[in-house]
Order: sequence, then structure tokens, then C-alpha cells
Amino acid sequence: MNLDWLIIGGGIHGVHIAARLLGEANVEREKVRVIDPGERLLERWRCFTETTGMLFLRSPSVHNLDPDPWSLNNLAMKEKLSGMTVFAPPYNRPSLQLFNDHCDDVIDQYEIDEIHIRAKATDCSLDCNGAIVSLSTGEDIISTNIVIAIGSGEQPEWPEWAIENSNRFYHVFEQGFDGWPSTKESVVVVGGGISAGQIALKLVDEGHEVNLVSRHEIRENQFDSDPGWLGPRNMNTFSKVKDLEKRRTIITEARHKGSMSPDIVSAIENEKSRGRIQHYIGEIDKVGLQNECLTISMNSGDEIKAQRVLLATGFSGYRPGGSFIDQLVESESLPCASCGYPIVNESLCWHDGVYVSGPLAELELGPASRNISGARKAAERIVAGAILKQKAN
Repeated sequence: MNLDWLIIGGGIHGVHIAARLLGEANVEREKVRVIDPGERLLERWRCFTETTGMLFLRSPSVHNLDPDPWSLNNLAMKEKLSGMTVFAPPYNRPSLQLFNDHCDDVIDQYEIDEIHIRAKATDCSLDCNGAIVSLSTGEDIISTNIVIAIGSGEQPEWPEWAIENSNRFYHVFEQGFDGWPSTKESVVVVGGGISAGQIALKLVDEGHEVNLVSRHEIRENQFDSDPGWLGPRNMNTFSKVKDLEKRRTIITEARHKGSMSPDIVSAIENEKSRGRIQHYIGEIDKVGLQNECLTISMNSGDEIKAQRVLLATGFSGYRPGGSFIDQLVESESLPCASCGYPIVNESLCWHDGVYVSGPLAELELGPASRNISGARKAAERIVAGAILKQKAN
């Protein structure tokens, strides 16, 4: 198969970039494919959001997967949807159901599901004609351009003290997670971010005894980075920083990692006041198991008895993509910063015909690179480059 564009990753970033290539760059559909091992596009997104019990997005409605940022609002008006069950204040944040319905509309409109190849990219080599990508199905695809839109979803962060491969310990973002208690239990939820808060609230609603453990007090932030990072207010200064280690420091400091939106904070505080959530602050030193009961010992001196631990500790900060990216970097000598992440140009081009989005683009796009807004920013740059290429040819 010979293509013009091959997108590796069928998540938020991959689907939006496909829509922009088809809808704005007017790339022929027959010349575009999206590689993702899921049975359907956005499978991991749907799985993660269902697991956490997300009701409303953290980001506003204009951050969606259609090339037109107002498309989601237009869908709501068309369907005559309004009120607190559809949009949550502030910033007109859509319900997860509305957002997912809109994603389905975008996929249907551009027939992106028709160009979805259910496989995993396992190997990649580059030559003067583009990229040769090998798939888990044994097929090879030749494409003039590839976009690597791989997230961190395959590398959940496990604390050192956690016991892996135990029916008492689960990471909620582990593929195939099925660790929900089937009967009422005492559960420890570990994490200080919005996912931990959502899961704690979900478990409370189901009648479980919930213990929330975080390394710090609950931090309240509407977004996971300041909105100034979406535009010139912060990005002009960021772009002038040429030292990539300094850029990495700026990104790390700018992210509100381990924070919750005000609505989740309010709900957590309400459940704490009612005695339905116990909140422990500190580090877990060790865990013991006796007679099907876990004993969690903390550096604060607190000791928690529980039957199950659910980790909502996010993802590893290591460069995503695993062996596929490792092999590509080594075989093609692609430039990387000391943190391991790609060094790309303003068009997010890592090598002629090789583009990146999501975490892999953050040294160029800044702290918001991983988000839906980051997908939109990445697509703008990649599509602009694609249109220039078409004109040059």
C-alpha cells in the first residue's frame, strides 16, 4: 500500500489530524490511513474516561475534534440540547456524552473509520521516498508522510511500593483494567489528580468505604495548565527559549500536575465533611497483606486497613512510543533532547516526511501539547505544512 499520509495513533490527536488533512488540506481519502490496534477509533479515550467516571470535560467546548471549533456547540443547538446536563460552568464544558457523540459525528463526516487499520506499528525505516512502516499484521505500508500521534497511555506509572500482578492492586489506566470491587469493600485510591478524585467519587456513589491517599493537599486548578499557554501570551516567550533543557523545566513547572478542577474539589470536600471519604496526606512507606486484608503504612504514621488499592498515579514521564520510537531514533539518528523527546521544527517535522503530535511535540508546542487543544495546535501546523507541500508540487 502506498499512501500520502499515514497517522500512527487513533486517539484524540490522530483523529483530529485526519479530519484536518481530509477537510482542510483536501488530501484524498484513499491516500490516508490511521493505524491503531483498537477495535474502534478513540477506544483508549473512551475506556479511560469511562473508568474514571468522568461526567464533564475539563476543557471548553471549542476544544473538540472538528476543524470548526464551534461545531460541538452547533450540534447541541441542532439537537436542542441545553442546560447543566449538557454544559457545565465555567467555560461551557461539554458533558462526556455530548463530546463523544460529537466525536462520532466527526468520524462519520470524514469517514475516518473507513481508513482505520486495526494494527500496531512495530517498525519504521526511512528513505528518499518516505517511510516504510511494518505492522503487527505482517503488512508493510509505504507513505510519503507519517504523523506519530502516540500518547502515554501504554505506560501507567506504578509506585515502587505497589505489588504488581496482585488481585489486590490495580492501576486504573492499565490496559484491560477490571479491578472494580463486586461487593462493598474498603478501597484505597492513590493519587492527587482529577482522575483520583473522580474515581473516589464514583466508588462513594457505589457504597464503598473510600480512602483517598495523596502526597499533598488537594490542589485546585480549572485547567491542567494556564490558558495563556494556548496563545502568544506565554508561547512567544517560550518559543524564544533555545535551550531545550530550559524548555523542559518550563513545561514541568507550568503543568498543574496532580490537581483537580473546582467542581471535583467541591464534591470531594463535601464527601469528606460527610465522612464518606477519608483523606490521607503523605507517602506510602510499605504495604502488608494478611488474611486478605491490606495494611498500608504511611510516613505520617497513619495506617490504613483496606481490601483493595486502586492506583490513579498517572503515566510515566518517559518518552512514549516504546520500542517503535526507540528503534526509529536509533536507526535513523533522529535528534532528541537530553530528556529523550524529539527535537522538531515549527511544523513539528522531526525528519523530512516525519511529523509528531501529542507528548512527542511538547518541546515545540509547550505545556498544552498533550491536550485536546494541543491536538488542534499540532494539526494547524502539520496541515499548514501539507498545504505548502502541495503548492510546491
